[in-house]
Amino acid sequence: MNLNYKVFGQGEPLIILHGLLGSLDNWQTLAKQYAENFTVFIIDLRNHGKSPHSKEFSYELMAEDLLEFCDSQHIYKCHLLGHSMGGKVAMLFALQNPDYIEKLIIADIAPHTYPPGHNEIFEALFSVDLDKMESREEVEAILKPKIPIFSTRQFLMKGLSRDESNKFIWKFNLEALWNNYEQILASFDSNQVFNGEVLFIKGAKSDYILPEYEQEIARNFSRYQIKEIANVGHWLHAENPEEFYKISSEFLLE
Repeated sequence: MNLNYKVFGQGEPLIILHGLLGSLDNWQTLAKQYAENFTVFIIDLRNHGKSPHSKEFSYELMAEDLLEFCDSQHIYKCHLLGHSMGGKVAMLFALQNPDYIEKLIIADIAPHTYPPGHNEIFEALFSVDLDKMESREEVEAILKPKIPIFSTRQFLMKGLSRDESNKFIWKFNLEALWNNYEQILASFDSNQVFNGEVLFIKGAKSDYILPEYEQEIARNFSRYQIKEIANVGHWLHAENPEEFYKISSEFLLE
């Protein structure tokens, strides 16, 4: 699959993978900061952003997509950073292709099977009849009662675009993501061990990396460390980008 991407800077390659319902745009500001020291590739995963849509969707397929991307860009050694769903892709890729990875950064996710947490979001998105919408304000007005948290709503609104005929569309493949939602929640099944350096960064207000999940992390990653950012939740890189950049850059450059 020919993934959409942007590239900044020069130096060792650093690849960044976004989370569910996101896109490479979520990481553009931080990517430009990392570009002071690295050649930074931000990628739209399949069924997201401007990358191709497909009914087929799994961590195995996304890891294969990433391998194809690396080979097409002649990247055979890189640093890899993934947030949430993108973090699971990054973990699986590192386990399957350890020789490609220099250092691995995982933002607020573990190799764990999670309970459903996006049902209300999917329900809200499906409730919008985009064919009848004439403005972004109309779309947001429908989402607001179901998604009262402003930051979450604004994040989802970044996925709203227009097609060639000027009709509203979601950049993400809503139907395929919903149909494969159980796979997104699930952990990958791997007995492989990655022996490179791994940094997990968690939000102090998030429950995505709990102490009891460390046993699952240790099973696949022999040299991991966990650092926490205070007063932030799951969207830690957006809530405190300065601290996220500081912690991640120190790890990459040390």
